[in-house]
Amino acid sequence: MDWKLELLILPVSDVDRAKGFYTEQVGFNADHDQRVSDELRFVQLTPPGSACSIAFGEGLSTAQPGSVQGLQMVVSDIEAAHAELVRRGAPVSAIEDLAWGRFVYFSDPDGNGWAIQELPAR
Repeated sequence: MDWKLELLILPVSDVDRAKGFYTEQVGFNADHDQRVSDELRFVQLTPPGSACSIAFGEGLSTAQPGSVQGLQMVVSDIEAAHAELVRRGAPVSAIEDLAWGRFVYFSDPDGNGWAIQELPAR
């Protein structure tokens, strides 16, 4: 049996601001934005080529906005990923070369932290 991680919930303080950041500055695809009730709004976004999405909204989480750290995506070309984020205006770090890969980092407007990794040659 396969166990597939397909959705991560991020706590955010402003749903529209977070949606704009992830779609416009990071380039995620907007899959769903549904107001289910006065207390529940569900927004789902997916990075291009990913099988796992993120979701945030109203009534989805009791976690503190910005409390999720260590989210990671893997790309085949860190220079291209970095250039794309810079072009889109995302607050991305410089490229960091480490023994286990090359990385760039960014945080969303609430402080949820991401790493983007290019794996080392095998």
